[in-house]
Amino acid sequence: MVRRTLRQPLAAGQVWRMKDAHLSVQAVGILLAHYKLGKPNAKRVSTCCDGIKAIEKYLKTHKAVLAKGRRQEKDIERSLTV
Repeated sequence: MVRRTLRQPLAAGQVWRMKDAHLSVQAVGILLAHYKLGKPNAKRVSTCCDGIKAIEKYLKTHKAVLAKGRRQEKDIERSLTV
């Protein structure tokens, strides 16, 4: 039996952790979402815009995990805003 977990819908303010990168969701519309994707301790991280379905597929293929703690989210956000 295969067990599948439900993913949370993409929402503004979420921070997703992956093995070698972090994705911070800035704003979510009907079809598109603005996000920052960068490696930890990156010098610059640009804001990107893409379809919500494409971002969800990217998160799924890279086995992203939603950051739980508020302190952890702040540390990740700080590394993305530098």
